[in-house]
Amino acid sequence: MRIAIATCSLLPEGHDYDRPLLPALERSGADVAVEVWDDPGVSWHHYDRVVVRWPWDYTHKRDAFLAWADSVGQHLHNRPAVLRWNSEKSYLADLGDAGLPVVDTTLVRPGHAVPDLHGEVVVKPTVSAGARDTGRFSPAVHHEARALIERLTGHGRTAMVQPYLRAVEARGETAIVMFAGRESHVLRKGAVLAPDEEAPLSEHDLGSAAVMFDPDLVVPGEANQDERALAGRVIEHVADRFGETPLYARVDMLTDAGGAPVLLELEAVEPALYLSTTPGAAERLADAILASPT
Repeated sequence: MRIAIATCSLLPEGHDYDRPLLPALERSGADVAVEVWDDPGVSWHHYDRVVVRWPWDYTHKRDAFLAWADSVGQHLHNRPAVLRWNSEKSYLADLGDAGLPVVDTTLVRPGHAVPDLHGEVVVKPTVSAGARDTGRFSPAVHHEARALIERLTGHGRTAMVQPYLRAVEARGETAIVMFAGRESHVLRKGAVLAPDEEAPLSEHDLGSAAVMFDPDLVVPGEANQDERALAGRVIEHVADRFGETPLYARVDMLTDAGGAPVLLELEAVEPALYLSTTPGAAERLADAILASPT
């Protein structure tokens, strides 16, 4: 089987965290190539499967990325329709409307007034990655939160406002990585946002927040029964919505004030899966790719 792993020009050989996927596929007999998603010289239909892994520049050119996904079509995983829906974080409203517990989210679209802010809040754009253009603001600096919202919407972007859930400081985020609807491994992610500031950016060309490059930010973790149940419900909803279970997904959760898990993000475009942290994870993803439908 011929398999292309889609990346970006800034990561032509992929990322260390998830590169174990490549030898795992080769050990299974696949012919594997890493290809840059917007390289016009690639013949995508030469491949039996195209798997999105590291196109971490897509948030800067989302329309072009989605057009590329549509052109690859049903060879692509995750599917183009899933990428379109999940690449804009307003999908959280869809999940909330479906009865799933999500972090309370207010969307502020271009041309709309900045809402009243209450308590400590997180502001981020609906199309972004790596905590870029994201900040945490207490009531004392709500003027900075409003300025970030106005900057985002002034550039034609939609902003999100969410309450800051303090449980992240003690427990971090729980991330359950799913392959073809089955749990592969669990990750624990530390707090990303410092108080009363927009996350400082790294000097890396990807423009992610500096904290995202901390090697100790994400480590192997454990999930409880309620977190596993929520992750399963989220993936079931996606399968029902699109008629097919996504090949890969990372379900990121926090704990609310009552101790119950709530969905922070569903990452089904190009999530870091941290395959290198867990023995067998790369092989499980390779098996899911080889068994995936065209």
